Amino acid sequence: MPNNRPIGVAYLDQDIVGAQFLLTDEQIGYTAVAQGTVTQATDKSTAVTLNRPAGRITMNAASLAANTAVSFTLNNSFISSNDLIIVNVSAGGTAGAYTTYISSMTAGSAVVTLRNLTGGALAEAVVLNYAIIHCV
Repeated sequence: MPNNRPIGVAYLDQDIVGAQFLLTDEQIGYTAVAQGTVTQATDKSTAVTLNRPAGRITMNAASLAANTAVSFTLNNSFISSNDLIIVNVSAGGTAGAYTTYISSMTAGSAVVTLRNLTGGALAEAVVLNYAIIHCV
């Protein structure tokens, strides 16, 4: 969509509110300004805070036992209780060894769970990507 609403010196893209469809032939996503990074301290169950609608969480490299899940809290002021959060393993771990999901959420935070799917303990600094889709 072209910049077409004058705001003085520059132009502001129009807000898309109440649109029935949002279609694109290319990409949809967040700008670099909307993204952030955080590194988990202490262990894999330590809470992190990242107040951005999208980002990367580098988990602590503590060992995670075989066939075991660990959860931690993502504190984030952008999260509302109606939102959808997409989370996936993006780096730092053995390919195919983990699954991750949001196991619960409230306004301002979500519980992220990472599960080691292998038959052996893994001590890797798994990197998770997430994006919040706001549902009104």
